[in-house]
Amino acid sequence: MTAFAPPVVESVDGWQPSAIENLTDTGLNIGLLSDMVLKTMYFRGQITGFELADELTLPFTSVIHSVMDFLKREQMVEVKGASGLRAGTFLYVITNKGSNRAREQLDRVGYIGPAPVTWDDYTTAIRAQGARTLRVDPSMMKQALSHLVLEKDVFKRIGPAVNSGRSIFMYGPPGNGKTTIAESIGRMVLGNEMYVPYCVEVDGQIIKVYDEINHVSVPDSSEAADNGSGRGTLMDGRWIRIQRPVIIVGGELTMDGLDLVYDSNNRYYEAPYQMKANGGMFLVDDFGRQQIRPRDLLNRWIVPMEKEVDYLALRTGRKIEIPFNVLLVFCTNLPPADLVDEAFLRRIRHKIHITSPSFDSYRTIFRRVCQNNMVPQDDQALRYLMEQYYVKPKRKLRANHPRDLIDQVLDISSYQGVQPRLSKDILDQAAESYFVDV
Repeated sequence: MTAFAPPVVESVDGWQPSAIENLTDTGLNIGLLSDMVLKTMYFRGQITGFELADELTLPFTSVIHSVMDFLKREQMVEVKGASGLRAGTFLYVITNKGSNRAREQLDRVGYIGPAPVTWDDYTTAIRAQGARTLRVDPSMMKQALSHLVLEKDVFKRIGPAVNSGRSIFMYGPPGNGKTTIAESIGRMVLGNEMYVPYCVEVDGQIIKVYDEINHVSVPDSSEAADNGSGRGTLMDGRWIRIQRPVIIVGGELTMDGLDLVYDSNNRYYEAPYQMKANGGMFLVDDFGRQQIRPRDLLNRWIVPMEKEVDYLALRTGRKIEIPFNVLLVFCTNLPPADLVDEAFLRRIRHKIHITSPSFDSYRTIFRRVCQNNMVPQDDQALRYLMEQYYVKPKRKLRANHPRDLIDQVLDISSYQGVQPRLSKDILDQAAESYFVDV
């Protein structure tokens, strides 16, 4: 398949975090920030004010300085020295009283790192940046799917489905590109960026949101050069700019992955898949082959799809409501009637049947694959292949067959030490190695 540049899909709101001018702007109380400073110092030993600001991703002058003054008054930290005249260069050490407090807090919440944002700030940001704010048009769709050969009636259904920003159910025979189409939509969504917090605070508990595996950070031109020195007004560093997430799960998905995951060693929560996917796409691939029953999984999604909110539970028993602002995509090659009932299908906004390619589409795909792999095209050889291995045995065409057959041709040619070519002998070997009659 040929590479392509994803079109830029503009966000309606263009939301970004505000600058922090004082401690009140963080939405956090000085007690929580003091505990985070003490836990950081407990493991770091002596540390400067600017270094603490970098660790907590908060400005020193307007926030951390006030926290350190409070901790000095409480005799939990003291100044050991300085490398300059500014307060941020002071070298701080934790006292015995501060160490005792840090251990108490580590036993309660072990999270150390960037300071959290408030739950209200998180939900406001997601609603402003969510998948509903994305807009695509036919020209964008043509560019995003230009590397694919799709039947016209399939293509025209995809754009409105993406524009809805809600839910898509793609079904049909295996090998016709359902997952590839979904991933291509994801690349198009990635043309726009958004902000997510490193973590969120709720009821004194920490939920880690940013995930280096599932999120891709991008440079933020609106950030100033130094988040710790206080030289100038800075955007809130507790947020990180990322490509809109595209999170793909398959057979490994369990119900536990859709709830808050409590890390008993570090004593904080990891956000579930759908929370990490907020503002982007959540693709359930090979739907129906998960370790959980399809009906149980579908029942889990009925309320979020209809109400656009999800509910998660803390270990304390408190339920929290989060925005469900995700383009939810299901891909399956199993018969829909075996997986879903009418009530669920009613809640799926768009149902798209990904059909097998026509003979003309198959030829186009085959020629593209030959060109991309520098295999000389041979229309006579292609006619032989289709007659011998599709028409005669009444075999169904699949969009992935050309790619897989040319891979076989390349393997055989490499083994024989010859240039790849579509000779009758090599095509017979390739087809006989690839197709299994059952």
